[in-house]
Amino acid sequence: MQFVFETFLERLSESVDERGFRDAMAHAAAAFDLVRFAYLSLPPRAPARPRLISNYPSRWTSRYLSNRYHVIDPVIARAQGGQSVFLWGLHDGRTSLSQFERKLFDEAAAFGIRCGLTIPILDKRGNVAAMSFAADRPDPALLRVAERYEDAFRFMATCFHVCVRRKLSADRVIDGVQLTPREYECLEWAVHGKSARDIGSILGIKRRTAAFHLDNAIKKLGVRTRTQAVARFSASRKVLG
Repeated sequence: MQFVFETFLERLSESVDERGFRDAMAHAAAAFDLVRFAYLSLPPRAPARPRLISNYPSRWTSRYLSNRYHVIDPVIARAQGGQSVFLWGLHDGRTSLSQFERKLFDEAAAFGIRCGLTIPILDKRGNVAAMSFAADRPDPALLRVAERYEDAFRFMATCFHVCVRRKLSADRVIDGVQLTPREYECLEWAVHGKSARDIGSILGIKRRTAAFHLDNAIKKLGVRTRTQAVARFSASRKVLG
């Protein structure tokens, strides 16, 4: 399992676009016999389009986004309401669904998406996302992950979310100060309580390299300590919503 996680983190570190991130997660999921996944990051403002990175059939993802199905998707609604990993679609719960929700599930089923496991993600900036793994029938792999590997998959989902937000966002300005991608990435992990050693392991770089980028960020922000830099970063992200 350690090899799977190390490879996953290396792939995340090397990814620079949606395709790279999609391949990284698909490769890691396959090691646990999970075939399909979808990462959906909700926009901070309702009219905006969510970010969807997935290996679901493209015809389905296009329809999902164009029809704004995330607004009525009961799986996403549940992910927004809590932080517990949950299974869905394994038992018949359709009686509690609205007409529109049943239609959504019927359309998804036509593309082989009938049941799954979802990991809610809520970061320190208040951003909400969900990582789902789906199958066309009740799959022992879903139950196995829920029972044995929940913590590991939470960690993977969080790493994926943080890396996507950092690398696929053009905004690396903190209080008017422009940080390099590495400085921003290291500081963002520091916000999550990670030490330089932890950050180095996650990003596939040496501890002293991670510390170097953190020190550069501290100097650029005009503060003296890592704690102060983390506070500045967090405050700036809250303002940006």
